[in-house]
Amino acid sequence: MRPYWKGYLKLALVSCPIALHAACSTSERIAFRQVNKATGHRLRQQLIDEGTREPVTSDQKGRGYEIAKGQYLMVEEEELEKIEIESTHVIDIDSFVPRQEIDQRFFDTPYYVTPNEPVAQEAFAVIREAMRHKSMVALGRLVLTKREHVIALEPYGKGLLGTTLRYPSEVRNASDYFSEVPELALAPDLLKLAEHIVDSKVGSFNPMAFRDRYEEALLAHLKAKEAGAVREEKSVFSAPRRFVNLMDALRRSIAQDKRSIAPDKKPPRKDNASVTTLASRKRA
Repeated sequence: MRPYWKGYLKLALVSCPIALHAACSTSERIAFRQVNKATGHRLRQQLIDEGTREPVTSDQKGRGYEIAKGQYLMVEEEELEKIEIESTHVIDIDSFVPRQEIDQRFFDTPYYVTPNEPVAQEAFAVIREAMRHKSMVALGRLVLTKREHVIALEPYGKGLLGTTLRYPSEVRNASDYFSEVPELALAPDLLKLAEHIVDSKVGSFNPMAFRDRYEEALLAHLKAKEAGAVREEKSVFSAPRRFVNLMDALRRSIAQDKRSIAPDKKPPRKDNASVTTLASRKRA
C-alpha cells in the first residue's frame, strides 16, 4: 500500500496533496529462478567490465551517457535527483477532454489516485465531482522514473484513476499494418449470418471469469512433478477446419452453437491449500 508517487494535484489556484498507487500487480504470476542444472543452486548475475573482463562490485557501478562510440559521460545519482521541473512534485491540470477522444492505443499504466492528507479531502472531492458532472478527463503531467509523462485523470469511485499516456513517437502507425488489407463489398447474407453469431454470444463484461488457463496447466504440471507423478503431456491443438465456402462455415457455426450447451460462467474456485507449497515459490 506504499504510494508510488506523492505530490500535489493542482487546478488553477486549487491544490491538494495526493498519492499515486499502482493499480495493477503481476506478483501472483508463476515465475522461475535461474539455477545451475548440475548443482541445483540458484544463479546470480554478475557485472563484467567490457574492457578488462573483470567482475565489478556494486559500489563501482555508475551511470554513463554515451557521447561517442565507447565514450561515456559519467552522471552521478545526486545530479539526477537535483534535476527538477514543476511536474516532479505537482500534477498541474492543463486541460479537460471527453474520454472518447483519447485513442485507446495511448493508454499505458493505471494508478489509483487518493488524497494524501485529511486537509485535502474537500479540494480533492471538488475536483473529482466537477469532472464527473462534466463527464470529462483531466490531462496533466508528472515525472515518474526520471521521465515526464502525460497522465489522464478520471473519477473512479471515491478516488481518481490516473493513466499515463504514451507519446506519439511510441505509438506505431496503424496504416503500416493495415494498408494492404483490401476494402471488400460484403454480401448482405454473409453479414447477416455473422451478426447472428455475434448476437448469440453477447454477454456482460465479467473480469472475475478471466482465467489464465496456461498457468493453471503449468501449476498442475509442477504439482504433479513435485509429487513424482508427471505424465506425458499430449498436444491439444488441432488446426481449425477450413471451409472453402464462407456461407457454409457461417451456417454450420450457427448450427453448432445451437447444439452446444452453455458453459458454466462462474469462475472456478481455487484450492488454496493445494497450491500453497508452489505459490510461496512463485517469485522471480
